[in-house]
Amino acid sequence: MALYLSFKEIWRNKSRFTLFSLVIALITFLVLFIAALGEGLASANKEYLDNLEAQLLVFQDGVDYSTQASRLEYNTLKNVRRLPGVADVGAIGFSNTTILVPGGEDLDVSLVGVEAGKPGSPSVMGGEALRTRNAKVVVIDSLVAENTGLQVGDQLTIKSAQGTEDELYSLTIVGISASQKYFFQNSIFVPLQVWDEIQPKAVVGSTDQPLIPNILAVRLDNPTDLVSMSLFLESRVKDIQVTDIKTAYQASPGYAQQQGTLNTMKGFTFLIGVLVIGGFFQIQTLQKVPQIGMLKAIGTPNPVVAMAAILQIILVTVFGVAIGTATTFGMALGLPSAVPVLFSGTSIAVAVVALLLIGPIGGLVSVRLALKIEPLTALGM
Repeated sequence: MALYLSFKEIWRNKSRFTLFSLVIALITFLVLFIAALGEGLASANKEYLDNLEAQLLVFQDGVDYSTQASRLEYNTLKNVRRLPGVADVGAIGFSNTTILVPGGEDLDVSLVGVEAGKPGSPSVMGGEALRTRNAKVVVIDSLVAENTGLQVGDQLTIKSAQGTEDELYSLTIVGISASQKYFFQNSIFVPLQVWDEIQPKAVVGSTDQPLIPNILAVRLDNPTDLVSMSLFLESRVKDIQVTDIKTAYQASPGYAQQQGTLNTMKGFTFLIGVLVIGGFFQIQTLQKVPQIGMLKAIGTPNPVVAMAAILQIILVTVFGVAIGTATTFGMALGLPSAVPVLFSGTSIAVAVVALLLIGPIGGLVSVRLALKIEPLTALGM
C-alpha cells in the first residue's frame, strides 16, 4: 500500500518530481566531481611515490620530509643498505627540466634519477627498464609519450639550465612506464649518474663533485615493520629522517591544504543537499495536507503514511543520483588528460552511499509533519 501511494503520486506529478530529481542529479554531479578532482590532484602530487616498490623513505634530517630540500651523501646509502632488516635500497634524485618537442610546445617534466634495478626504478609497459649506470638512456611515462608522440627508440632532447646557459642533452628512449606523475608533472627517468650530470644547476662546478641524491627508497624484509624499522634506521645512521610513503607525500607543500579545501567544499555540498531535499519535501507535504487527512480519515494508519513518504523520498533520490552519476562519468570521458580528475572506486562508492542517505535524512522533517496531521483539522472540520 505504501509503495503504491508513493509511486502513484510521483506518476501523477511526473514533471514536478523529474525536475526535483534533476536538482538532486546536479548535487550528485558536484559531489562526485569534487571527489574525483580531489583524487586526481592527490594522485598528480603523489603518483610516483605511491607506486614505489618500497616501504620507507629516507630524508636528510631537519627538512620535514621535503624531497626537494633533502640532500644525502651517497655514503648514506651504503650505511643503510648494510643494516639488518633492509632488503634493498635505491637512491633517487628529483629535479625539473623541459623536453623539446619537434613541431609542438615544449613540455615541462619531472626529471627523476634512479638506480637501475633498485627501488625507485619504474616498471615498464613497453621496451625495457633502465639497466646501466651511465648510459644516455631514458624511460618516459605514458603521458609523456602521449603528449609528445615519442616512442621507444626515438631520441628525446632535454633543455637544462647549466649556470646562466641552457644546454641540450640527447637521450635514447628505451622504455615507457605507466603514468608516474610527481608534483603535478609527468616524469622521465634516467640513471642517477646521468641525472647528476644533466639536472639544472645554478653554478656549473667540476665533474668530480660527489653524487648527492635527494632521498633513499628502502625495501624491507618485513614490509609491515614500518615503525620499528624507521626508529632503528634513525638510531643507526646519523643525520637522517625516516618515514613511510604516505606520511611523506602528505607532508609535501600544499597537499593537506588542498585536500582540506576540497573536503570542505564536498561537506558544504552535502549540507546544501540535505537542506534542499528537506525543504522540497516539506513543501510537498504542506501542499497535500487535505489528501493526507483524507487517508487518515478512512483508516490509513500512521506507519503506512510514513512509509509512503519515505519510499517517495528514496525513489526520487535514487533516480536523481543515478542521473547525476551517469552524467559525471559521461562528462569525464570527454575531459582532456591534463585535467586531474580520477575516479577511485572507494571514494565514489562512499560519495554515492552518502548521497543516497541525505534524501531520507533531509526528508525526516516532512515525514514528522505528515504524522502530526489530524484528519478533522486537515479537512477543515
